[in-house]
Amino acid sequence: MVELTISVSDELAERLKPHQNQLPELLWQVLEITNSSISNKLNKPENQDIPSVYQEIIDFLITRPTPEEITNFKVSLASQERLQFLLEKNRESSLTNDEIAELNIYEQLEHLMMLLKIRAYSEFI
Repeated sequence: MVELTISVSDELAERLKPHQNQLPELLWQVLEITNSSISNKLNKPENQDIPSVYQEIIDFLITRPTPEEITNFKVSLASQERLQFLLEKNRESSLTNDEIAELNIYEQLEHLMMLLKIRAYSEFI
């Protein structure tokens, strides 16, 4: 067994005093919780609150695309179909508040990509 010496604040030392015989077990529990938390974060899709189309564009831009690649960029078929679904529901005036917010994100991203494509096109013509 290894002896470990750590420096802690006086306040923490006082709080740990009643548990000093349990410290090795408490450290094990902290490690288990931490490892479990990290593992869960790694196994979850990135940023679940961000719509997938947003993630697609971020993933595309992080690759440092050329002006020609920017000009030719299109979102995935799944994102295109989702947009068509939202537009159809919008025509029927049956969007939920979450869907309205999602449609607004599509509009903002469309505007952003349009500006990027215009700028990129002027770079490679």
